[in-house]
Amino acid sequence: MNATTRLSLYGLAVGVLGLVIQWAAEPDKFPVFPPGIIFIVVLGVLVVATARFWWAPVFAVLISLWIVFGGLASGQLTPNLVSSNAGTVVGNVVMSIGLLFAAVTGVVAMRQRWQARTT
Repeated sequence: MNATTRLSLYGLAVGVLGLVIQWAAEPDKFPVFPPGIIFIVVLGVLVVATARFWWAPVFAVLISLWIVFGGLASGQLTPNLVSSNAGTVVGNVVMSIGLLFAAVTGVVAMRQRWQARTT
């Protein structure tokens, strides 16, 4: 696994940290456990399991974009970013930054690995 793919996994970990912060700040917002954590962890495991393939980081990219842009499109992320609960805001900012970092580094990792494969 190359360094950029690892950076993408670190971004996913920061995204999970953001969800944990939100959960600690407002536990009533989640049924029992934030389901986003499960999705992020499962797709992170898929990145690791497929690490020998150039396209492995695609799972980090997909989950990251799905949560951030899906959250924006569905109108669920924006209210959390302007919430009166500081923990919710901080958690969402941490999550969004981590996931956007994971998406960007995932794309870069795939490009690097594709180029190394074809040269």
